[in-house]
Amino acid sequence: MSSVSLPAWIRERKLNLGALHEVRGVMRRGGLHTVCDEARCPNRSECFARGTATFLIMGDVCTRSCRYCSIAHGRPRPLDANEPGEVARAAATMGLKHVVVTSVDRDDLPDGGAAHFAAVIAALKQLSPGPAVEVLTPDFRGDAAAVDAIIAAAPDVYNHNIETVERLYPGVRRQGRYRWALEVLARVAAGGMVAKSGLMVGLGETRAEVERTLGELRDAGCRVVTIGQYLRPTNREAEVVRYWEPAEFAELETYGRSLGLEVVAGPFVRSSYRAEEAFGRVHPQPNQGQR
Repeated sequence: MSSVSLPAWIRERKLNLGALHEVRGVMRRGGLHTVCDEARCPNRSECFARGTATFLIMGDVCTRSCRYCSIAHGRPRPLDANEPGEVARAAATMGLKHVVVTSVDRDDLPDGGAAHFAAVIAALKQLSPGPAVEVLTPDFRGDAAAVDAIIAAAPDVYNHNIETVERLYPGVRRQGRYRWALEVLARVAAGGMVAKSGLMVGLGETRAEVERTLGELRDAGCRVVTIGQYLRPTNREAEVVRYWEPAEFAELETYGRSLGLEVVAGPFVRSSYRAEEAFGRVHPQPNQGQR
C-alpha cells in the first residue's frame, strides 16, 4: 500500500458492464488487446461506453519493465501477420472515427516493430470512410529509421510519451532514455506531422521539473501534451509520492498554453483520453477526402 492517502478527488470510476463486455467481445473475436484493460486505465469504462478503445498491438507482453506500468513483461510471442487486418475490422465494427494504436515495447525485433505499426496504419487507411489514425509508439531505442518508417505511413497524429521528468528516468524508466524521447518527437515534428506527448505526475517530480519538461517538449516541436496523475496499478509498481491537486493541473494547463502547447491536464487524463478532441483543436479540418 502507498503511504500517501488517497485524496477525495481520486475515485475509481464505476464500470458500465454492458459497454465493457461489448468492446471486449469485439477485441476477443479478433484476438486483439486494448491498452485500456492491460494497463488498468481509470477511464476504460467511460471510453468503452463511448465505443472507443486504444488498440494494443504486437501482443500483451513487453520487453521492458517500467516501474509504473502493470503490463506483463518477458519474452513476447512472434508477431501476428493477421493483426493489421483484424484491427481494421474491429475499428469498422465499432464505427470509430478516431483510432488510437499503441504497442508494447518489442526490443526483441530488429526494427522494434515499426514495419508492423506501418502495416496497421495502412490497413486502417483502407477503410471507407477512413478514420483519423493516431499512433502511440515506443522510442525504438533511438532508431531514426524505425521512426521514419512510421512517418512514411502517414498517421494523422504521432504520439510518443516522455512519461516523466529526466531526473526520474533511472528509477522508473531505466530501459528508456529521456533524450531518445525528445529525438523521436523532434523527428516527427520535422516531418511535418502533429507531434504529441504525455507525462505523469506523482512520482516525485517538482513543479519546476515539469515546467522544464514542457519547455523541452515545445522546443522539440510538440503540439499536444497530456498530463495526468500517476495511479499505482497494483502493489507491485512504484508507489505514489504525491497526489497533485486539481488546481495544480489547471495551472499546468495554463503554463503549457503560454508556451504555445495544446495541454490537456487533470487527475484522470491519459495520453489517449478523448484524443479526438485534442486532435480537433490542432487540426480542425482534416482532409477526409484523401483518407
